[in-house]
Amino acid sequence: MKRNMPVILAILVVLAFSNVLAAEVTVNYLSEVKAVSFKISNENLKSPLVITPNENFAIFYQADGNSLALIKEPVWTEKVAGGFHGKWCDKMGRFIEVSIKPEGKNYRIKFSAEPACGVTQWGFSLGASADEYFTGCFEKVVEGTQYLGTEVLNWKEGMTESLNMHGRTASMFVSNSMALYCPFYYSSRGYGLFTEGTWPGTYDFCKSDPNAVRISFEGPSLELILYTSSDPAEIISKHSLKVGPTIVPPKWVFACWKWRNDHSNLKEYYDGTAVTAPYCSQVVEDILMMDALDIPCNVYWLDRPWAKGKIGYDDFEWDPNRFPNIEKMISWLNKKDIKTLLWIAPWVSGNMAKEAVAKGYNTPGQDFKPHIPNVDFTNPEARKWWQEQGLKKVLDVGIAGWKLDRADESTPAKWDYFVYDGRATREIRNDYPRQFIEATGEISKKIRRNDFVSMARAGYVGSSRYGVFWGGDIHAGEYGLRAAIIAYQKAAVIGFPIWGTDTGGYRGTFNRENVGRWLAFSCFTPIFEAGPFENKGLWDMPTEPKYDKELIAIWRLYAKLHTRLIDYSYTYARVANKTGMPIVRPLFVIYPEQKEAWENWQTYQYGDDILVCPIWKNGTSQQAVWLPAGQKWVDGWDHSKVYDGGQAVTVDTPLHKVPVFVKKGSQVLKAFDGLDALYQESLKIADKKPDLKELEKTVQ
Repeated sequence: MKRNMPVILAILVVLAFSNVLAAEVTVNYLSEVKAVSFKISNENLKSPLVITPNENFAIFYQADGNSLALIKEPVWTEKVAGGFHGKWCDKMGRFIEVSIKPEGKNYRIKFSAEPACGVTQWGFSLGASADEYFTGCFEKVVEGTQYLGTEVLNWKEGMTESLNMHGRTASMFVSNSMALYCPFYYSSRGYGLFTEGTWPGTYDFCKSDPNAVRISFEGPSLELILYTSSDPAEIISKHSLKVGPTIVPPKWVFACWKWRNDHSNLKEYYDGTAVTAPYCSQVVEDILMMDALDIPCNVYWLDRPWAKGKIGYDDFEWDPNRFPNIEKMISWLNKKDIKTLLWIAPWVSGNMAKEAVAKGYNTPGQDFKPHIPNVDFTNPEARKWWQEQGLKKVLDVGIAGWKLDRADESTPAKWDYFVYDGRATREIRNDYPRQFIEATGEISKKIRRNDFVSMARAGYVGSSRYGVFWGGDIHAGEYGLRAAIIAYQKAAVIGFPIWGTDTGGYRGTFNRENVGRWLAFSCFTPIFEAGPFENKGLWDMPTEPKYDKELIAIWRLYAKLHTRLIDYSYTYARVANKTGMPIVRPLFVIYPEQKEAWENWQTYQYGDDILVCPIWKNGTSQQAVWLPAGQKWVDGWDHSKVYDGGQAVTVDTPLHKVPVFVKKGSQVLKAFDGLDALYQESLKIADKKPDLKELEKTVQ
């Protein structure tokens, strides 16, 4: 909010760390009109951090429809060691309180009003430099709906801008479909800023003002944590523990997954073989083909439609035409050591929808798709009813977990509608995904103890305590893959370390080269879920070759490698839970002193020892990979090649080959033994098309 104030009253809160913590407050009277500025300095910040560095964006608040600036001198101050605490009185007689209190290396900043009634928003700015690097806030590349095409995904061709949000904005308002959000960002100046609460807000990273980050959030007060450290890993880890700690799911979650977007029970398999198996034909086809092609699979999920009704989700009652003999089918999968997961949403349909509205179990104010009302999870009765009448039905037949969808869509965000616990829907909009995944986990744990997983599309502060996540309905094609590579690293920064992606993209036209590259990327994410591949198997492609021997071999190669890495991935999930350090690490997190680490967004570290550079652009036959200094790196494809860090090496990248390196001396190098031989073996296996007629005889 621009303020035309010619002069500034500076209240400088100087926080200097030496042997003794010292603070000083000085007041300068520059004219009758006075704006307020705070200056924070300590040994961890590369340069002092100024709150409201100029008169163009004063500390402001919205009260009773008016926008008011924090001006003049305080009417009351209190000495705080290394901090500040003071009050102002505005023209309406309202007291405005500002508190900056040190907590070790960090600071708790709070803006509040007394009385708070009528106060609906707060805002301030932080000084920034032209070369300052900002990242976090959400998994999206940029603002916008990023599954509609490449126009949003292809924001800039330049490689340095992708993780860096300098010059962009981030709205803290959960929206589909790449829907992981957290009001936290990291700055290369040596700080991270986390905004408490769930009210909507906005970060403007030097877009409106090249010298400032502008921050505004709704709500009657505003409270933030300012983390400071010369080590970005320390800040990111502390933040992750603050909003978590993240869950450690069962080890089978780190195995290989398969899914389709829509299952049909057909009379013939893809090759014309008549179906005689007693279960859904497309499930049977997938399992038999993966068995025959020796492609590991330990998790299979069923998406909607799976239940009765027009939209395939009525009353948690299975559709017997689509999924006959469901209990026996799940038992058959379990005997193959395959867990079955199921799609769910936070809304209900069929008779449950009518009952929810009649009993007041729905979220009020819902305009979007009112015939499928969202459950008000703040209502204990509604929550228990949804758990017992819905989820328990399918848990009892053997479902081992969930794909949680749509919590980012139809939740209202209004000031004048209130949920059961008294909060406005405006305040709970961002928190709703967390409520959804928490409620899902409660009933699952009751029935399955710890042998289940909830994988959600949407998440906000606290969601990582209850589940894992996937990157939404991302677009197919090279820019979709580029966005996924960025999304995972941003998700890790904001506190969502266990993540996967729809391999090959969810929407858009199938591209075989892109799918091959995406399979390699998914191998180096904790959750490797293959599909939906336009709802087909790689043996039944919409493009030539329809039976894609090469893609099948690439799938098997990376599924085998991912399986070899299960223990490694699980170990770093436990590290994330205990220390807050994410599984995937953008290079600047580990090597902040090396400028190349801030520029090479395409390369990241997976755990402590693996360095991977996924190929995203079609037609790439060679890739230059920067290897961080201070290490010796072994080529994962040829262990005889060992490189000193601190240089870029160029490697050949045929379709099946992802550039991957391992720290010399690491035990995980064994997982990469014989990758070329494994690929050749996979080609040989894929060369013989499986006979489904014979395979089906094994179905029991």
